[in-house]
Amino acid sequence: MGIFQQFGKYRNEYLATLTATLSIMMVVMTNAWSSPAIPKLEADDSPIPITEDQGSWIVAIQAVGGIFGPIITGVAADRVGRKWTLLSAVIPTSIGWILIGLGDAVGYLYAARFLFGIGYGTAYSVSPIYLGEITSDAIRGSSGTMITVLAKIGFMVMYCIGPYLEYRTLAWVSMSGPALFVLTFMWMPETPYYLIGKNKPEQAKESLVWFRRSSMVSDELEIMKLSVAKSNREKGTLSELFTRAYRNHMRIVFILVFSMQFTGILAILGYAQTIFGKISTNLKPEEMSIVLGAVQLVAVLFPAVLVDRMGRRPLLLLSTAGTTLGLLVCSVYFAIAGDDYQGNLGWIAFIALMFYIVFYGAGLATVSFAVLTEIFPKNIRTYANATFTIASAVVIFGIVKLFQATLDNVGAYLPFGLFALSGAISGVLIYVYIPETKGKSLDDVQRIVARVRTADNW
Repeated sequence: MGIFQQFGKYRNEYLATLTATLSIMMVVMTNAWSSPAIPKLEADDSPIPITEDQGSWIVAIQAVGGIFGPIITGVAADRVGRKWTLLSAVIPTSIGWILIGLGDAVGYLYAARFLFGIGYGTAYSVSPIYLGEITSDAIRGSSGTMITVLAKIGFMVMYCIGPYLEYRTLAWVSMSGPALFVLTFMWMPETPYYLIGKNKPEQAKESLVWFRRSSMVSDELEIMKLSVAKSNREKGTLSELFTRAYRNHMRIVFILVFSMQFTGILAILGYAQTIFGKISTNLKPEEMSIVLGAVQLVAVLFPAVLVDRMGRRPLLLLSTAGTTLGLLVCSVYFAIAGDDYQGNLGWIAFIALMFYIVFYGAGLATVSFAVLTEIFPKNIRTYANATFTIASAVVIFGIVKLFQATLDNVGAYLPFGLFALSGAISGVLIYVYIPETKGKSLDDVQRIVARVRTADNW
């Protein structure tokens, strides 16, 4: 089936995917805000003068808020629904932008970033569940990658407008993110899985008919009912995640957390302008940030098309290999040239960093979410996504907080070297433990993950 034929057949599913993942763009803009904002806050004409240490707390504290979002939504998603829980991410995000727009002390910034974290944790916990429950088997992979596509659009938007808008104006303009998400996603249906679980079969059928653009959904609806009935009989709990039955599932979760976060993506993106200020090229740091935003956006478009054709494992392995190489070159550059080099070789580090961004986007940033949407059964899916988001938030906090300290006290070569080592370890772990799930139904995927023990089984 060609791309255009596929889009026509699954048009409503892609539309719902796009509007749901606008929540990701909304919260990622809050994360990207630190790249243009921190240099302004540390400048001589700062609207709110801060120290470098305060700057590192401003960047890192969002991850602390990210721990609380999944805790709240882990309960809400099963009680009030995936749709309304996802929409609730607008509340802390909007309040955060208001605090930045009106606040005149660093405490307002801490509070805003904490609230941003709650919205971030909510969106990243619930959106994979929503997408996994509305999409057909044939496009679940490409649908899941849209989480990262919209994330990169969020970075791109902030990198393009952030350096050129006045500090407070940027906050008010950024309110367009929550507005766009609410105005588009509020019209989308709830997932049929959730509606079946709430004993609303007619609404579930209407939802499925809309998503599939066909009234011939009886067979699929029956399969969903059986899956939900099985989940209800095996009612999940948070503690159950850590039992033997889900050992392989949780191992995959923690491998994905390690691979995505220990390769340093959010530290690098959050401090993009600061890092580029240490690289000698003809471009200004803010201009290099825009190039970075454009490159990573283009990079994540390819797996959106390829993930359901090539498969998950090949893209993840290719991604870790390229990511490791790009980070290693950056580390060697900073080790040899130092952070204050003014010669003509700065382009080596810049190109290596773009190489890293391309390969990270080609797999780790995109395919990871496609895997996460499909490896857990419904009865425990919300707890699993919450655990993934909480674990990521804890790791992100540590990495982002220490990143500034190592930049200032040791040099950029150290964090980049550690990120490269983590990328190499990630490749080994992915090869050994993550199975291929391309084209499988949700039930088949969960059976494969539960029984797989070694790479020889795949």
